[in-house]
Amino acid sequence: MTSLTAFPSPGRLLRHVVRAIPPAAALAVFIHLARGGFRGLHTLEWTEAALVGFLLVGIAVAAWRRAMRGSVGAVIDLRDDLELGGGLIAAAFIVVAIGGGELFPIVYLLMAFLVAFLPRNAGLTLLGVALVFDALVTLGGHAPNLPSFATHAAFLALFSGLYHLVLATRMAAARRAESDAVQKRIREVEERARTFRLVSSGTADSFSGMSSDEKWLVASVKEVEGAVQAALEIAETGLRTYTCAAFLLTSDDRQLKLYDCRSGSERVQRERFSAGEGIIGGVLKRRAPVRMNSPQGLKGVTYYESGGPTVQALLAVPIIEGSGLVRGVLVADRVGNEPFSDQDEKLLSIIAGEVLRSIEVERVMSYIRKTRDEKDRFFRAIEELNRAGSPDQVFVAVLESTRHLAGLDFCAVTLVSEVDGKRMHRVVRMSGVTAQGQALEGQFFPDNNGLVANVVRYGAPLPGRDIKAMDRQIIFDDETQIRGLGALKIFPLVAGDRILGTLVAGSRKKAVFDQDVLRMIEVIAIQAAQAVLRAQLFEQMERMATTDGLTGLFNHRTFQAKADEILAQARRYQRKCSVVLTDVDHFKSVNDTYGHPTGDQVLKGVARIIKSLARDTDVVARYGGEEFVIIMPETDSKGAFTISERIREAVKAETFQTEMGPLKITMSLGIATFPDHGMEKQQLIDLADQCLYHSKRNGRNQSVTVEKMQGGRKLQVADAS
Repeated sequence: MTSLTAFPSPGRLLRHVVRAIPPAAALAVFIHLARGGFRGLHTLEWTEAALVGFLLVGIAVAAWRRAMRGSVGAVIDLRDDLELGGGLIAAAFIVVAIGGGELFPIVYLLMAFLVAFLPRNAGLTLLGVALVFDALVTLGGHAPNLPSFATHAAFLALFSGLYHLVLATRMAAARRAESDAVQKRIREVEERARTFRLVSSGTADSFSGMSSDEKWLVASVKEVEGAVQAALEIAETGLRTYTCAAFLLTSDDRQLKLYDCRSGSERVQRERFSAGEGIIGGVLKRRAPVRMNSPQGLKGVTYYESGGPTVQALLAVPIIEGSGLVRGVLVADRVGNEPFSDQDEKLLSIIAGEVLRSIEVERVMSYIRKTRDEKDRFFRAIEELNRAGSPDQVFVAVLESTRHLAGLDFCAVTLVSEVDGKRMHRVVRMSGVTAQGQALEGQFFPDNNGLVANVVRYGAPLPGRDIKAMDRQIIFDDETQIRGLGALKIFPLVAGDRILGTLVAGSRKKAVFDQDVLRMIEVIAIQAAQAVLRAQLFEQMERMATTDGLTGLFNHRTFQAKADEILAQARRYQRKCSVVLTDVDHFKSVNDTYGHPTGDQVLKGVARIIKSLARDTDVVARYGGEEFVIIMPETDSKGAFTISERIREAVKAETFQTEMGPLKITMSLGIATFPDHGMEKQQLIDLADQCLYHSKRNGRNQSVTVEKMQGGRKLQVADAS
């Protein structure tokens, strides 16, 4: 068969050649300089001129490649930076070599530029390249100049470090200023959103992070701002005002704050001022428009700072919602002796109504979006609960969905069970910070007078009042304190006529549980209870399908499946694996003499002993009747014999108490090992069974390996009970 060598295509070969030009040019220059080249302009040879041209081509190629990769959005990697930087360093050293050592500051400036504007890894690497190359030039000639090299190295490091530090400081300051400006704008948006009542005062403390909800809120604020600006422009033009301003009440309704204005004065009050003073305070109290006129100037104009203009005519209209709540006031004034007319008052009232309408429209849209998002989170929560297959998955799903739905700071799921005849509550999963941290998870609490126990006892959500009004907040028990909660609600997990546990929801904010949220969490708790019950029933069915009902060990079918898996791994990784088959000696006599209930007691006791002495990696199963089987991964015949003897001695030492007096039993065990005694599962089981019956026919109460059995008479399987 002919072997063909694959050659790259001409286009690909050309790309490789072009890519090799920059490093080859820089390397050629370095070698020539290290050998004493470029010693003066008058001694420049044509080969050196060609080398300079080759270097310039390399720099151009590196710059072109970098520009092309940046234009298509490709990542500029370390190699691109080194190709361009290495060429520039080589060019700088050529200039120094031709012009003399007094031009070496060019290298300082170039390195400062490279370190400052290239990534840190590339800058440090190029600094090392410059130092190595300077060492070759300065120390590699006939007269090494160590002081000159030390000076160059010190200044290179100094210039590079200073430029990097200065640039990093400036960039950090710029980022900090940008962050401060963004945070300031976010706080302004937040304050205006609360002023417009687009969000309640109990909503999130900050809009940092700009989620979709917050972007929507910013857009809503901008819409209101645009409507107010347009209204003021109309009022300014239509009423011929000196100042036309909108003042809105803050979220506590105690102060007024300028929202926007059109004025010929710079003395309009920018800070908050009392809503109960002056002419504007009277407008808010009367809840009706006010027109005033005085040639000498009006008193009580509180929306100007000291030194403001003399207002001779003023028109103020309250901004009143349909529910009757006052939200602010629209003010127009004149400094000339021209009073406002009825038509002016009507126009300003219409403008105030339009301002209020724009706010209400955005408020309704925000409520619709908030409600839609809550419903989306609610339905996703129900979907996650229905998808959960195990109780642990249910617990995680209910905690995550409840926290996201209501913005909770603490959430926990508890289950109730009977322990030694007493009702106990266990925290199966929690999230959030408590006084005890994560140590709360997995703890049991007795049935006491705490809120969790009472919710299970009465089957109704608690507490029924504000948590701050409670004398003591006993949620789980006296020793467990959940501090800093402003709101708390505990819901029962009800499945049919059973109460499985509770869902504990807490928040630092007081006004977090409105009626819609409470109803949704209550439905989630019901769904969670159903999901937990389904998962528990599924685990119970799975356990019944895979375990023996009497002993709790794996049943025969499960053993066969697990034995196949273990043997497959042993074959793949060429490991040892042993099978131990056991049988209770004279078990038929135990049943006949003491009765079958005692026989069941013996089987359960033997199963307990085997399970406790077997290793975690061993698979223990009831093989059938009074026979048990153990498959031991990573275990040779000697190791299996040691464990078998340990089990046999423990069974022999056990005493079973019966109505007819104490009962002691013994066991026989047979051992076969993969691959020493067989390669197939059934072959190993048959050999272990033959070893077991060899033990029974030769005195019982012993462990027999294949080697020991083959030392005597090899027997076939027969009845030896």
